[in-house]
Amino acid sequence: MKITKLETIHVKPRWLFLKIHTDEGIVGLGEPIVEGHTQTTEMAVREIGRYLIGQDPRRIEHHWQAIYRGAFYRGGPVLNSALSGVEQALWDITGKWLNVPVWQLLGGNTRDKIRVYGHFGGESLDDFIASARAAVARGFTALKTGPGGAWNIVDAWDKVKGFVDRFAALRAAVGDQVDIGIDFHGRISPAMAVRLCRELEPYHPYFVEEPCLPENVDTLVTIARSTTIPIATGERLFTKWGFREVLEKQACAIVQPDVSHAGGILETKKIAAMAETYYAAIAPHCPLGPIALAACLQVDACVPNFLCQEQVTLGDGYIKEPFKVADGCIPLPSKPGLGIELDDAAVMEKAFPGDWDTPALRHPDGSVADW
Repeated sequence: MKITKLETIHVKPRWLFLKIHTDEGIVGLGEPIVEGHTQTTEMAVREIGRYLIGQDPRRIEHHWQAIYRGAFYRGGPVLNSALSGVEQALWDITGKWLNVPVWQLLGGNTRDKIRVYGHFGGESLDDFIASARAAVARGFTALKTGPGGAWNIVDAWDKVKGFVDRFAALRAAVGDQVDIGIDFHGRISPAMAVRLCRELEPYHPYFVEEPCLPENVDTLVTIARSTTIPIATGERLFTKWGFREVLEKQACAIVQPDVSHAGGILETKKIAAMAETYYAAIAPHCPLGPIALAACLQVDACVPNFLCQEQVTLGDGYIKEPFKVADGCIPLPSKPGLGIELDDAAVMEKAFPGDWDTPALRHPDGSVADW
């Protein structure tokens, strides 16, 4: 079998889908993307295509090594994300060729269903609580929210108290049986993260995600040691090497590699194995489309230290058989490869040039805030 073509499609709201075609008619799906830089990532995919055309798609590890190590400059969000989407598509081809789901090729399933969490939000407190209750009514037993907006390095107490009171009201509204994660989104300084975590502890968050930016691991260690809330991080870390220091310093209890950024399906499984040796869980990051979610589910199915899977779409309007949530879980994928088939007509209706830009946050004085 030989690769004949790489096809990319920009899809609203902000995604990039990849199809890798073969001379045997098998087409593999992947989602290579850097949010806000999809056109740049698309060009990186095309460059990878110069190497892949004519190659056997089933030599997945070999191709990963050749693409990652074959150039002088390695890694980074664009190159790793392009490689991640390509790697997903190669697994999809291989699974379809063997007529088995990808998880079967990675050691078999360690669970029978996969827990997922939903997002919610709202401007007013009533909207906030109504959104959470609606997610629970749709079958989710785990949710995630965040303080939102721009935060100063040292911020006002009323801002801290406002979010904590909001979270306390949420906990009272949905009860203790629903797990609620909080995403600080790297917008909070270490000092403010420590303060927020301390005030939030009585309401038992499931975890706090990206309590500060990930570049300085020692700051994450400081936060992790200051609170009983499990700390999660990793969406902006790439490959097993990016997670080494975080795990060695025990800066988090939960790693969150993104299967479309960190290196793909097998690399995420390797990161999960590293985390296992430090008694850490894995909860793959996935604010992306249904192909990325399908790739995540293949990893979730076969790693023993899986916790919960992020998702923002179950694939309605993109794939022919959208995922279903029951009792907080998606059933174990059973179809070959990634287990999904695009609804090509519906996808093409959502095609666009890929010119989505990351929203810009500003402080009241006009200075730039972290997104």
